[in-house]
Amino acid sequence: MADVVTGRSAGRAPGNGKRTRQRMPWWKELPILVVIALVLALVIKSFFVQAFSIPSGSMQNTLQLGDRVLVDKLTPWFGAKPQRGEVVVFRDPDNWLADEPTPHQNAFQKTLSFLGILPAADEKDLIKRVIAVGGDTVECSGTGPVKVNGRALDEPYVFPGNTPCSDDLQGGRFKVIVPKGMIWVMGDHRQLSADSRYHQRDRNHGFVPEGNVVGRAFVVAWPVGRWGTLPVPPTFAGR
Repeated sequence: MADVVTGRSAGRAPGNGKRTRQRMPWWKELPILVVIALVLALVIKSFFVQAFSIPSGSMQNTLQLGDRVLVDKLTPWFGAKPQRGEVVVFRDPDNWLADEPTPHQNAFQKTLSFLGILPAADEKDLIKRVIAVGGDTVECSGTGPVKVNGRALDEPYVFPGNTPCSDDLQGGRFKVIVPKGMIWVMGDHRQLSADSRYHQRDRNHGFVPEGNVVGRAFVVAWPVGRWGTLPVPPTFAGR
């Protein structure tokens, strides 16, 4: 005859018939939570969103020196290409930043950079606005306006007092056709931006390879008083 157990079963809590489970002490859980948080931060930085700091005034007044922007790194993984009017972060295509000093970071700043909260000091990245993409004809004559495929751009984002084009021989006058797989970029502070116009003698003739684009800057996240989105201006619609 089989044994019959009556009363309370061993290993079960009284009254509800469920096994008790001892909670792990917080001091043992903490290191696990920290590791999980670090892994998530690295995944987000690598594949989704990363913060970048604005190092110069070349995108004023859209972006100010010291602004922190969030950059969408996810959509390029799905084949999305840079579009006209977008503000993009891209890797230095051919020593555009050769004369720029590398800022010093303390240990805390390096940790934040590793996690993607701050940009790394040794990252040679730039931020500009996409004016034209592969197959477009973009031109400047005199003080402007900029023309893309023969149509003048309405650019209210250009820095007050600047002209859309610069009447100089170094890069202010041009008419180029953007090769496939390339983009043409310009800063919003036109007279303070060493952009595609002034690098036409480099190996890419001033164009930026699409593969160098890290992602699109879509929001100003810091300082709080500067928070705002970075939409594509209406002048680029339907081009």
